[in-house]
Amino acid sequence: MLGTLPLMAIAIIAYNIIVYLTGLTMDSQITTITLISGAMWTITVGDLLLFLGLMLLFLELINSTKTGASTIVNHALSMLVLLIALVQFIVLPQFGTSTFFMLVLLALFDVVAGFTVTITAARRDFTVGE
Repeated sequence: MLGTLPLMAIAIIAYNIIVYLTGLTMDSQITTITLISGAMWTITVGDLLLFLGLMLLFLELINSTKTGASTIVNHALSMLVLLIALVQFIVLPQFGTSTFFMLVLLALFDVVAGFTVTITAARRDFTVGE
């Protein structure tokens, strides 16, 4: 059952926890790293959430190469995560940030790429002959 959980939900839930429970903003600085060039790289909460979202999207794309009933359930739940995130972005002022918009886009890419990769993999699995 855990294999059907859309991983992008983790990033959306993490954003919700940060907004509602910690009081941090997406611009809250976590650390600053001095690069060899002397430039100061400031890492914020929003940067870490986007990094988490990109890692989870990569894992979702790997999972979408499988065919089966659990993959179809995963895609349906991914669509639900996208819809919930889109409603939060449009309706709730705490979610009207560029960081959350990028997470919504990652959720959209998850849905579109997941269906596309699964259909392509299934078509390849069922091809007979040439």
